[in-house]
Amino acid sequence: MNLSSISAAIQPLQLRSCLINREGHLVLEHYRNTQVADQIAKTNSCTKSFLSALICIAFDLGMLPPPDTRIRTFFPHLDADSDERKREITLRHLLTMSGGWNWTEFGEHNSFPRMTRSRDWVRFALEQPMVDRPGDRMEYNSGGSQLLSAILFQAAGMPTARFAEENLFGPLGIETYRWELDPQGIHTGGFGLWLRPTDMMKFGLLYLQQGAWNGRQLISQERLKESVHPAIDVEAPNRGCYAWHWWTDVYTGERDTSFEFFYARGYGGQFIYVIPSLETVVVLTDDKRKRDRPPAEVFRLYIAPHL
Repeated sequence: MNLSSISAAIQPLQLRSCLINREGHLVLEHYRNTQVADQIAKTNSCTKSFLSALICIAFDLGMLPPPDTRIRTFFPHLDADSDERKREITLRHLLTMSGGWNWTEFGEHNSFPRMTRSRDWVRFALEQPMVDRPGDRMEYNSGGSQLLSAILFQAAGMPTARFAEENLFGPLGIETYRWELDPQGIHTGGFGLWLRPTDMMKFGLLYLQQGAWNGRQLISQERLKESVHPAIDVEAPNRGCYAWHWWTDVYTGERDTSFEFFYARGYGGQFIYVIPSLETVVVLTDDKRKRDRPPAEVFRLYIAPHL
């Protein structure tokens, strides 16, 4: 790893933060200013990967039925829906964003903004018309993430954030956070979690360590491995594949060097990259306005070549 080259490459970008942990050591810790380290900030859709971890924990604890259980178990009124395809949607389909709804996050249907303006987000997500058979195609859908948070609330008998405190945040030592709510008081599944960069790093390290933290197995190795394994192809302009609310990809550099990685991705430059073969975790955060923001591919362009 060429740390001097990485530092030189990211300096002009004025990122909010860039943290790199290699083989258990924090080898690079860059902040735009000294206040950033202790401030929580929006992780945006990185929230989805945290929710994925909580769902995996609930599976391990037996609080949730198997991944191929149909979600009508939790939303019985789907049995009366006129489109029989809705009755086939499973927890796995929600996790891989392949539920089949006619959903466009932004643009065209503008589904996400419409959901957040609705009085009942869960109802809005469930009532959207279908366009595909479940499992056929991945379509990015924060409504499905909201359904997962609602399902976890039902299954665990407690709010998603409290379940996180008991089973994830507490063990990781994440004490300072904020998590937004929908109008029904359900924690937002697709966004809304605010964290410090160092706590995002802890989460990445948990996955690098195959679910273990300080001698305790928070997520079973088998479940974690399945949750970050490429599950379904994504469509351009996205790259790679999608797993259980994680993105997966392969980096190929000069002289045919390459490595596989999986990552959490949030709007505006929030990322947690896990590269198992290099025993490396990279955290990037930003908060600039769109016109001042660096390229979305900061990791691929400025960091990966030097790893």
